[in-house]
Amino acid sequence: MRARIIGSAAAAALIAGCAVGPDYERPAVDLPAAWQGMPAQGVSARGDRWWGLYSDTVLDRLIEEALINNQDMALATARVDEARAVLRIVDSQFWPSVDATADANRNRSSERSSIPLPPGTPLERTTYRAQLNVAYEVDLWGRLRRGSEAARANLLGTQAAQQTVRITLTSEVVRAYYGLIALDSQVEATRRSLELRADGLELQKARHAAGIINDFTLKQLEAEVYQSRAQLPALDAQRTAQELALAVLVGRSPRAIMEGTIVREADRAGPAAPVVPEGLPSDLLLRRPDVVEAEQRLIAANARIGEARAALFPRIGLSGYYGGESTALSDLFTSPARVWSLAFGLAQPIFQGGRLFGEIEAVQARERQAVALYQRTLQEAFREVRTALYTQVRAREAFEAEGARVDSLTEALRLARIRYANGLLSQLEVLDSERNLVQAELNRADALRVQRAAVADVVRALGGGWQGFEPAPVAQK
Repeated sequence: MRARIIGSAAAAALIAGCAVGPDYERPAVDLPAAWQGMPAQGVSARGDRWWGLYSDTVLDRLIEEALINNQDMALATARVDEARAVLRIVDSQFWPSVDATADANRNRSSERSSIPLPPGTPLERTTYRAQLNVAYEVDLWGRLRRGSEAARANLLGTQAAQQTVRITLTSEVVRAYYGLIALDSQVEATRRSLELRADGLELQKARHAAGIINDFTLKQLEAEVYQSRAQLPALDAQRTAQELALAVLVGRSPRAIMEGTIVREADRAGPAAPVVPEGLPSDLLLRRPDVVEAEQRLIAANARIGEARAALFPRIGLSGYYGGESTALSDLFTSPARVWSLAFGLAQPIFQGGRLFGEIEAVQARERQAVALYQRTLQEAFREVRTALYTQVRAREAFEAEGARVDSLTEALRLARIRYANGLLSQLEVLDSERNLVQAELNRADALRVQRAAVADVVRALGGGWQGFEPAPVAQK
């Protein structure tokens, strides 16, 4: 007897383990063996808080605020919760559905019916019934299992999409924050220049009144002041727009956006250290969240093929109930009132007008689309990484060149003022030196912004740090 039970259980497990449709295999990809365009020296962005490489406490607080309050993050989290709930719904089909029912009804039969009641049968009767109902589908061809595979892959893909949103958000906060810092520096440099030129203009007005300089020279000096004054409102407007954009990124309320400001300190830090990836490209980029998401969508599409093919085969269902039925409530659970039923059902599609074969062709086409999307995502990932690595190196070179230019023009302005004091240069030539220095300072501030943003772009291109994406564990059914 025991051997028969064990054999039956083994046969049932073997049958339940069958699943039609192709098993997933990762598409073949021609991957490079090494990185291109890396800096000669750099640091690794390890761990989840990659933005720590900037060593900026204000930036740290802004990113933490964004991760808590940003609405794109909230939307991505809700989508993960939805996908997890869908998986739970799908996996529930592996278990029997059990429900209990209870009812009571009272009816009266006709005294003039064409079918007379047996003698002694009352015309009015009350019936009580309580039963436990059970229904179960035998997953003979793996239809339910393939559906679970697809739902599980969708959940993992949604978790990867959430990670992509997180990486994008943190890098955008970095770019917006240092963009705001750069505009602060540019506004300050423009104001210093305007103050110096305004003071110089007052002196030249006195010299004009004394007849030392002519009208032409005075008007040229006035034009220089007005030019600087015209630059300031445009820079202020850009700074305000950048500050508001950063407020939205960090998730500030509408009132805070209208009335608040982004608290920040004066920029005393230099350029961010260049970053380098670790490991082979294939080891790293195959774990990039958007690549993971694309592959999970491909896994889900592959599982849907098996689910569609299983619809061609019979569906086997088992059902039954157990309970009691009695005209007296006190007798409902006694042995004579017992009722039960066991049923076996089989449904085999015969003719559907080609619908089932059309569904198979549709899911196969979706699977091919998922393969193409996965391949394209990989191509874009490697393009973004190589571009980001190259830009990072060139951005640092540009910043160093702009810094050297500022140093040279600062010395040139010092010498020009000495020569002007000795009567060897005109005021216009000094102003020209000042204008060149201010423009160089503006360029250096922008080059610093570009260099810091390029570092964030490298981290984002590589997937938000070198720890790779580890999807949250999914409970097995």
